[in-house]
Amino acid sequence: MCARTTPKDKEELFGVKEESEEHLQLLGHVCMQPRVVLRRADVGEKYLGPEKQELKSLHVKKEEEEHAYIKEEEEPLRVKEEEVEDDVTKSPLTFVALKSDDNGEHEEDRGAEPQSSSSTQYMKTEGDADQWGPPQAQSDDTRSQSADTDDDDDEYAKGDHADNNRCKCSRCGKTFSSKWNLKVHLRKHTGEKPFACPDCGKSFSQKSDLTIHTRTHTREKPFACPDCGKSFSVKGSLKIHTRTHTGEKPFACSDCGKSFSVKGSLKTHRRTHTGEKPFSCPDCGQSFSHQSHLTIHTRTHSGEKPFACPDCGKRFSDKGSLKKHTITHTGEKPFACPDCGKSFSVKGSLKTHRRTHTGEKPFSCPDCGKSFSEKGSLKIHTRTHTGEKPFACPDCGNSFSKKGHFKIHKRTHTGEKPFSCPDCGKSFSRKVNLIIHTRRHTGEKPFSCSDCGRSFNNKFSLIIHARTHTGEKPFSCSDCGKSFSDKGSLKKHTRTHTGEKPFSCPDCGKRFSYKRSLKTHTRTHTGEKPLACPDCGKSFSQQSHLTSHTRRHAGKEPFSCSICAKRFSCQKLAERHECAGDNSSDL
Repeated sequence: MCARTTPKDKEELFGVKEESEEHLQLLGHVCMQPRVVLRRADVGEKYLGPEKQELKSLHVKKEEEEHAYIKEEEEPLRVKEEEVEDDVTKSPLTFVALKSDDNGEHEEDRGAEPQSSSSTQYMKTEGDADQWGPPQAQSDDTRSQSADTDDDDDEYAKGDHADNNRCKCSRCGKTFSSKWNLKVHLRKHTGEKPFACPDCGKSFSQKSDLTIHTRTHTREKPFACPDCGKSFSVKGSLKIHTRTHTGEKPFACSDCGKSFSVKGSLKTHRRTHTGEKPFSCPDCGQSFSHQSHLTIHTRTHSGEKPFACPDCGKRFSDKGSLKKHTITHTGEKPFACPDCGKSFSVKGSLKTHRRTHTGEKPFSCPDCGKSFSEKGSLKIHTRTHTGEKPFACPDCGNSFSKKGHFKIHKRTHTGEKPFSCPDCGKSFSRKVNLIIHTRRHTGEKPFSCSDCGRSFNNKFSLIIHARTHTGEKPFSCSDCGKSFSDKGSLKKHTRTHTGEKPFSCPDCGKRFSYKRSLKTHTRTHTGEKPLACPDCGKSFSQQSHLTSHTRRHAGKEPFSCSICAKRFSCQKLAERHECAGDNSSDL
């Protein structure tokens, strides 16, 4: 209850005022001096005299400043200490009598957690020092508790006091230094996203995330790099970017020692050791170690291609593919090989190319041990063991193990031949065929046989030729057992057993087993004779006819009659020869 104010009480009151001013000066320091206790009476102001009302207002003011101090210590990363000191020193010390509400709580305490169940609240005093502990120890404990809540939310709830006991999540067991941080954390479990973007309607669980998101609409980038001037919308992105200048890589892998500038990159890298692929496609079930890889993969199902080339309008499913494509317009090749000087438009292509100099083949097949310089080559190779052919033609059902082969095959249905010779205008469905063809104009034959020195304009022809020296014939006919040095010859041979004639003449409908035979036949309709004799200029429609003709100029007649020994320049003339000796033997 209230007692009469005496002169002695006035002296204590003046002493308290002086101590309050001294207390405000020491708020920015770590250690705080003990303060005199003042108890708040549980009575209305109308029952107090003017002097007691002044005393009560002083107590409320001191409690408000104490609350601000606790809040600053509870969230050290959210408010700078310099700003708190400025706010305290700039605010004048005034004494205002505050009304009590019906529940006995003051207005500045609404929304805050009560410190005790009693209606009477206490300030810390010298007598209570042992119970409360030194202020420095309490602030250190609060700092350690708030360290775990840095990733939860940057927004601070005013009036949210930290309990002596940490707030624990009932679902995952994670602890937090305040109820507000726990409340924000629970949105991860409930999926609540109360902060919506007014421009696009996208929702967020934290206000700070919404603030960052709105910058995608305003294009605001308030954080600029002092070294290169590049700007960022998020302060954390600037911090990561500065490491490109300093070369700092603070996150090291405990397994292989590789270092990273971003913690997320280390986390993703660790999955290469563990084999973890936590991101699964809901459509086909394929798993990925990166969230971004899953996002790009899902666009293969939806057909979405959100990235468009500003020059030609071609669209892509991922930003990296668009970036590579734009270089085809500029012709830029900024990545040069230090060994041979060859330039590349993509850094990854240079990295792969360097292995041709070093001979490095870091990717090995677990089944046969064969090594490869590219990871993609290993992936394709493993399909030879599994028999997997994931690329199926929707027109004929033919399947392929490589996407490139499937793409080329589709041109057989569409008739597309996008690669044209600049010299003669002939078109091809494959780029490699165009490259080989152009060598016929230039006469270039870069592939030479090490045994006989014969040169060829493509590597495949050299491989087939080399088998004439080794006698290797790896392709055998399943019907008659005859062997061949190349797969194409075996394919043509099987038609002699099946009688297949897939090539038909568009003029007369006659069918042929070989494409070359059809090409020669069409000349009988057109009258074309593109093969001319270099000696007399006579033209022929077939290469065999020209060869026989040139032998007459050279006097070569390698074919002879077995009876009369008459010689001929071609085998067919020898077969047509009607020998008199052969006729007499029949008689």
